[in-house]
Amino acid sequence: MANRLNVAHHWLDVAEQLAWLSEDSAAGAVVNFIGQVRRQNLDDDVAALTLEHYPAMTKHVLNGLIEQAEQRWPLIRIVIHHRVGTLRPGDPIVFVGVSSAHRDAAFDAARFLMDKLKTQAPFWKKETTSDGERWLDARSCDEDAAASWD
Repeated sequence: MANRLNVAHHWLDVAEQLAWLSEDSAAGAVVNFIGQVRRQNLDDDVAALTLEHYPAMTKHVLNGLIEQAEQRWPLIRIVIHHRVGTLRPGDPIVFVGVSSAHRDAAFDAARFLMDKLKTQAPFWKKETTSDGERWLDARSCDEDAAASWD
């Protein structure tokens, strides 16, 4: 199976990734998700979100999630692209794309990857608000979503 994994300061060409996911004629389903910076979090206006990471650790964890998805579902291709650096509200943070012969596998795998990525990928997130800066922890709803796959 083919996959693409990238962690970078820049965004990607979504149309190019969707074309690549669809390229194999065995793909009957292509599912993608784009997450972006919210303008409000924890009842505060967000001016910026800064994401930091340790590259080797991040790629190791994300590759492990891809391997888990490949073991659970009959997938054709996977794309994970996650941004780091300082982002503003409305900026895209993450792209997850999955192709499979069937939609259920594609939907489930994309949701699994996002749920696990939110809680297991070692990204440190710092928000800048009008009250100053704060480091963010995983939300309990994200922990619950990730645990539902175990």
